[in-house]
Amino acid sequence: MENWLLIGSGGREYAMAKQLTKNDNRHVYVAPGNPMMNILKNVETLDIDECDFDALIEFAQQNQVNWTLVGPEKPLSEGIVDRFKAAGLNIFGPKQAAAQLESSKEFAKDVMTSAGVATAQYATFDNQSQALKYLETTSFPVVIKLNGLASGKGVFIAETKSDAQAIINDVYQNDANQEILMEDYLVGQEFSMIVMVNDLDVVTMPLAQDHKRIYDGDKGLNTGGMGAYSPLPQFGDDVVEAGLVKVIRPVLDEMHKRDILFQGFLYAGLIMTDDGIKVIEFNVRMGDPETQVILPQLQDDFGEVIKQLMSHQQPTVHWSTDRYYLGNVLAAKGYPQQHLDALTLPEFTQSGIDVDYAGVKEQDEKLVSSGGRIMMVISSDEDLKQAQTRVNQVIKDTVDANLYSYRTDIGAKAFQ
Repeated sequence: MENWLLIGSGGREYAMAKQLTKNDNRHVYVAPGNPMMNILKNVETLDIDECDFDALIEFAQQNQVNWTLVGPEKPLSEGIVDRFKAAGLNIFGPKQAAAQLESSKEFAKDVMTSAGVATAQYATFDNQSQALKYLETTSFPVVIKLNGLASGKGVFIAETKSDAQAIINDVYQNDANQEILMEDYLVGQEFSMIVMVNDLDVVTMPLAQDHKRIYDGDKGLNTGGMGAYSPLPQFGDDVVEAGLVKVIRPVLDEMHKRDILFQGFLYAGLIMTDDGIKVIEFNVRMGDPETQVILPQLQDDFGEVIKQLMSHQQPTVHWSTDRYYLGNVLAAKGYPQQHLDALTLPEFTQSGIDVDYAGVKEQDEKLVSSGGRIMMVISSDEDLKQAQTRVNQVIKDTVDANLYSYRTDIGAKAFQ
């Protein structure tokens, strides 16, 4: 039996665990995981925090863990890969220096500038007065970003000068030492390109599109993601190739020149503008909720693909080409602000539906909601519209809209 250790607890890690255990000869430990993962075949959760590196390393050594796979950004930015490699353990993910592509937006911008990769013009600030003064000279709308990890919620779009002033004042009221970036607002359709990387070796994944805002029509506050679909019928193979040639490879080449080895998942948040593809942001892990609609398309053994890539054997990877995967996130009412907790979990028994669980805890000997995003309801179909219709109908029939928030327009941009 091959043992894997998976770091994380959300829907992304749930999907990864499912994919890894398609190989019956593989046991997956998840730290800390969530209770629903224990229902999965050959999956076992551990009561170890994702950033307790000493305990994770000790567990991996004592339980003959062959490989470790990291889901979330926090342990990567804090150096889990450096620690595991120093202990002689196999792990798939970027070291702390490479993880700066996500943990420091300023670092990422510098890499893109040096690599000649198109992105929005920007300015950086480390104090409130400078940031407010800049508003006198810029045009609107303007994008304001926290220069650090913010779980997908550190980006604000200010339509007017007064909006921007309010955002900046709020940011610095919460943290007087916060660094921020302000950049030009780019117009176009956003999408996600995720690749698996070992230095200059790359495995591409199908494109996906995340839906960040809480309400239909991209209204309301930014969230960690309210749904996604993949592949994208509005973008062909030429867009994948352009993303590789104009974004992924130049950035990896630049990191290589800087002697910063990149291994792991590289997520490029891209936008198709009238001037072509531009980069909005980089992440150094798979996206959530994109993972949940990308990985089911993989026809090969997920673990073997990682192992081959890490041994510089360029894997031949096959993805399904005849189906679309679309998922809606159910969030506790009130998310991404003060939200309901300990909600009864809706049960789905309909055919053609899959569910990936994220925010779940055990309370009074039963499983209830925990946190903001609770689960993702997924359907696949040869017709994307049919997948959307099926998911929406199942949620309408099953979920109490007084307790849970969800969108009904996931995938809408593919129909425009």
